[in-house]
Amino acid sequence: MDLILNQLGDLVLGSIPTMIFFILLVVLYGFLVRRPLDRTLAERRARTSGAIEQAKGAISAAEAETAVYEDKLRAAKSEIFAARDAKLKQWTAERDAALDQARTATQQRVAAAKQEIEQTAATARQQIEGLSAALSEQIMRAVLPAGISSEVQQ
Repeated sequence: MDLILNQLGDLVLGSIPTMIFFILLVVLYGFLVRRPLDRTLAERRARTSGAIEQAKGAISAAEAETAVYEDKLRAAKSEIFAARDAKLKQWTAERDAALDQARTATQQRVAAAKQEIEQTAATARQQIEGLSAALSEQIMRAVLPAGISSEVQQ
């Protein structure tokens, strides 16, 4: 058993420089590789998250500009539709006014034509009445003998 302990002690004693070298290697690895690597990774992470935040900000700004553009587009469309409706109303009013003027003018012409027809009819009646008396006298002269016709007239 002593032999094993001696051998074990020799092994431990022989491994001390290896352990010191290993510990030194771990410490140097930490200082020379791990810390710069952690800083570089943290910087990349910060840049990546910053870029992501910038991208999110740009997306939200683009969405805001899109919303403003859509609002302007809706406003322009409503203005166009309002102008079109106003123009249609104006044209309808002008058409109605023209139709009213045409109706009024037509009614006036019809009234004037009726009045002219009535005057012509009255003139024709007077002429017919005047001619009927002369015609009846001629008929009586033609049908009745000359002596009777003068007695009838008196």
